[in-house]
Amino acid sequence: MKANLRTMVTVALLIAVEVVLSRFCSIATPIVKIGFGFAPIAVCGMLFGPLWAALAGGLADIVGATLFPIGAYFPGFTISAALTGAVFGLALHRSSCRWMHLAIAVAANILLITMLLTTFWLTIITDLSFLALLPARALQAAIMAPIQMAVLSVLKKPVSLFIASMPAFHR
Repeated sequence: MKANLRTMVTVALLIAVEVVLSRFCSIATPIVKIGFGFAPIAVCGMLFGPLWAALAGGLADIVGATLFPIGAYFPGFTISAALTGAVFGLALHRSSCRWMHLAIAVAANILLITMLLTTFWLTIITDLSFLALLPARALQAAIMAPIQMAVLSVLKKPVSLFIASMPAFHR
């Protein structure tokens, strides 16, 4: 995990964009959240890989929860946010972001993190059963999967062009 000034500034800007998108440009209930906060973390994963994207996801959750709390802070959501970044970084970094890579990243995030892990965290803080939460979480997943695929497919070309235009860009 090489840290240079350009990497740190870019990651910090992506964290700021994620906080704005997830806190102000999303529809959120205690159980379901629909928004575009995933996009800056996915871009971070494309640019810098799983470690930076995991760090960005986790820090974005902590900063967002501290500056603009929706409820009490719960570290499980930070773990989910960091894992989301790691998945995007693993699937999309140093790849040409083909459809298969995008589909793997979206499917892993939707199925493993959103449907399973985050739903588990919600069972802890709401005292509702996993099966009681699952229909609403499945609806969120059904809405977000095509949105994530569409947004990531639109972002892949500009990110690739950005990387190609910067010969000294950390890869």
